[in-house]
Amino acid sequence: MATQDIIKIEVDPSGDVTRETSGSAQLSDDVFAQPVRSDYFWEVVKQIRASKRAGTASTKNVAKLSGSGRKPWRQKGTGRARVGSRKSPLWKGGAVIFGPSPKDWSYSINKKLRKKALRSAISARTEEGRLIIVEKFDLPEIKTKTMKKVLDQLEATSALIVDENPAMVLVRSARNLPKVKVVSPNRLNVYDILLHEYLIFTKVGLEAAQGVLGK
Repeated sequence: MATQDIIKIEVDPSGDVTRETSGSAQLSDDVFAQPVRSDYFWEVVKQIRASKRAGTASTKNVAKLSGSGRKPWRQKGTGRARVGSRKSPLWKGGAVIFGPSPKDWSYSINKKLRKKALRSAISARTEEGRLIIVEKFDLPEIKTKTMKKVLDQLEATSALIVDENPAMVLVRSARNLPKVKVVSPNRLNVYDILLHEYLIFTKVGLEAAQGVLGK
């Protein structure tokens, strides 16, 4: 079982940020030392992206198009081409043949595979040295500028922050930073981990995540 330093972040009234090491945390091998499986990542990311698809593309076929289905003119003797309906797809404003219709693209994958992929993604960030553990984010007020200073101090401008019960001051301070996201351990997923360069756990977030993902 490996250990990792816990960083204590302090923000003074003037907005200056300082950091220091306040101890160490035990990292479970079941979560932070698993084989890195890119094939698991591919399966899970594909499923997550499919579930995010709106599936709202739609066109009108002959049945859905409003208007009469009466034949515009007789079949023969007019000199015109034969037409069966004003809804003909050959006409402007007519129906669309074999066009898209609303569809649910989401599907489910094996829960064990999803859990293995999540452990593997966390292990990958640990192996790369992009795992950071902080004691807590004790921000004095909702302020994006202060949150950016904290992340600059941690040298992690692109980060996924995991806290057990994220405080509103943390969530709102981070939401306007384009490469930062705050989640709770039960909302942690492979796609978000791979999308951000660093993975940051608070001390309580780490304990909760190891409880959820441990064998």
